[in-house]
This record gives sequence, C-alpha cells and structure tokens, in this order.
Amino acid sequence: MIYYVEDDTNIRDLTVYALKQAGFEAQGFPAAGEFFAACKQQLPDLVLLDIMLPEIDGLEILHMLREDAAMKHVPVMMLTAKGTEFDTVSGLDAGADDYLAKPFGMMELVSRVNALLRRASTPAVTPGDTISCGPIEVCVSAHTVTVDGQPVALTLKEFDLLHTLMSNAGQVLSRAQLLEEVWGVTYVGETRTVDVHVQTLRQKLSAVGEGTDALIQTIRGVGYCMKPPRDMGA
Repeated sequence: MIYYVEDDTNIRDLTVYALKQAGFEAQGFPAAGEFFAACKQQLPDLVLLDIMLPEIDGLEILHMLREDAAMKHVPVMMLTAKGTEFDTVSGLDAGADDYLAKPFGMMELVSRVNALLRRASTPAVTPGDTISCGPIEVCVSAHTVTVDGQPVALTLKEFDLLHTLMSNAGQVLSRAQLLEEVWGVTYVGETRTVDVHVQTLRQKLSAVGEGTDALIQTIRGVGYCMKPPRDMGA
C-alpha cells in the first residue's frame, strides 16, 4: 500500500490514479491527521509526501515517521514544488529516501516507486554479515551502521550507498554505476542525485566520527571511491 499526503486535490487524485493504473494499491490524504489515522489501521509500504501542507508540513511528518518504531524503516519519497538543491538536501537530511520535484512525469514517478519498493523488499543476508572500513562498520542483516561503535542513523538510500561504496573499497565507481546499483536499473533522473546523497552521508558520518567523511573520496569528473582499509593510516 502506498500513501500519498498532498493537499492539492487534483494532483493527489491524478497521482493516486496513475499509481493504481500501474498496479499499486494507493490512497491519498489531504493532511497529516487523516494520514496518521490510516497508519494506525494499516502500515504503508511506501509514503509519498508533499512539503507545503496544512496543519503539519511534510518535513515534520517525515521527522515523526523516523521517530516512530513501526514506521522508521518505511521508505519515503518527497514530491514537492520546492525543488532547489537546498530543498533537496533538507529533505534528504530529514530522512527522505528520494526527492522528486514538481511537475513530474508519472512514468518517472512509477519508476522511482518501483526502485524504492524493490530495494526495501530485498531480503537480508546471513546474520552477522558485516563490512568494515576503518572505524565504519556496516551490518547488512541488521541494517545498522556504526562509527567506532557509535550508531549512525541513515536513510534507506544512504545505507545502500554506503554499503555499495564499502563493498567496492578501493574501486572508483562512476555516478552512473552508483545510480544503477543503488537506485535500480529502471531509475530515471540526473546524476546530481548521487552527489546530494554523498554529501548528506558524509555529514552524518562526520557528525559521529570526526574525519570519517574523508574516507569517501571524490574522483573529479568520474565518481566516488571508498578509501580501502590498507590506506586508512595514510
């Protein structure tokens, strides 16, 4: 089930209709009150959020979802007219897994929805499966990240991005490769999405462990590389 919180009736109805035509179960809500009431009856598989909403704005709703034990792992995509780079970073910092600026095409929306749901439903690997790069440790089965033993709260996409970089430590991954690996082969969008996610990922890592942001190296004109463990002391 996909829930969409949007106060513009025309946009909400058209989007819900398009999602249903694509084979999804979807329901729209004009404001936070109706949305949270529905969540008590049935937890969604994905939430689509506008930012400019009556009562409680979308970023505050997102914050509430990430603080809720039952909802904190539900993927959230922001669909909003606030489409500047600052707005995108703000949404991702708040815990959004993706961000799509209005006006958007329904084919692109459906593609991104498919990618988010596919990543969210990927089964966990063998318990205890961990990857370490210096002070950073990722436990895939538990979906946790720590820096020197201290937990780091990441969104679904940030986690997948970090895991991909650490799994390929020492290798340069292009933005196109990261888009395909993290967002799925059907992802439609600009590679700037990768840059924004890397920026927020670095900020969250360095907030827990000073200097850890430098472990994700920018390779100008190409992409990114996680510094391999053998070079950590360099």
